[in-house]
Amino acid sequence: MDEIWDRIGAWLDANAPDVKKSLNPGATDKDIADAEAILGVSLPDDVKASYKIHNGQAEYDMGFINSREFLSLKRIVDEWDVWNDLLQSGDFRGANSKPDAGIKDDWWNAGWIPLTYDGSGNHDCLDLDPAPGGNVGQIIEMWHDDADRALLAPSFTEWLKKFADDLEAGEYVISEDYNGLVSKDDV
Repeated sequence: MDEIWDRIGAWLDANAPDVKKSLNPGATDKDIADAEAILGVSLPDDVKASYKIHNGQAEYDMGFINSREFLSLKRIVDEWDVWNDLLQSGDFRGANSKPDAGIKDDWWNAGWIPLTYDGSGNHDCLDLDPAPGGNVGQIIEMWHDDADRALLAPSFTEWLKKFADDLEAGEYVISEDYNGLVSKDDV
């Protein structure tokens, strides 16, 4: 995990220092344990290792991955609470998604832990409750108003590594229109 974050950090230093400044210092073991207790989950080791390096972003001034806020543990809990309250109140009863293979067809699932936020209710989520054929800890894309549920990566490590690879390959640029890092194809 250190190597991936070193690569991301070097690219940010050279190309997006303001985005790098928005990254929080690492979380403590207690911070992670407190979030796990609220969420009722055990986070995979790679997620814990990453959050010990950077506990998300300090605030949503500059988007990180696809111009989305990289959620701190506190913000993960905040976003998860919103969705879980809707789930518990029955708002998604009878609503199904159209998922890629290995993802449950729920509209929302309490085992989906938001990692990013776009300001409009859409997230990249850590999937801790996959369908048969999926991987615990896979990363999925969840839209608040669209039934598609895409598999982004088989693990958190692979998701973050792909981001580092894409940065280094010139696939991301800073966009003032989107206020953060976006795919060069989106500008």
